[in-house]
Amino acid sequence: MVNTRHLTIPLIVGGILLIPLIAMQFSTQVMWTTGDFVVMGLLLLVTGFTIDFILKKVRSTRNRIILCGIVLLILAIIWAELAVGIFDSPFAGS
Repeated sequence: MVNTRHLTIPLIVGGILLIPLIAMQFSTQVMWTTGDFVVMGLLLLVTGFTIDFILKKVRSTRNRIILCGIVLLILAIIWAELAVGIFDSPFAGS
């Protein structure tokens, strides 16, 4: 039997990715390429499934919060690096 979370996570990611897609129709300030959508989709999917794994395997509420916070912090750092280049890596955005 398929776990409903395994279907819900990609649907939520798709919904989140609709935001920049719709914004591109109304503004010239949002200019995502196909690669941008693929990278952000992968980041969101990995984050969602990692948090799902943590919630299944970790019993302590305190540890769940800490680990999920770390995962979300890593997502934010990677997103910021890809968007504006906070570390000046070769993957930096603008």
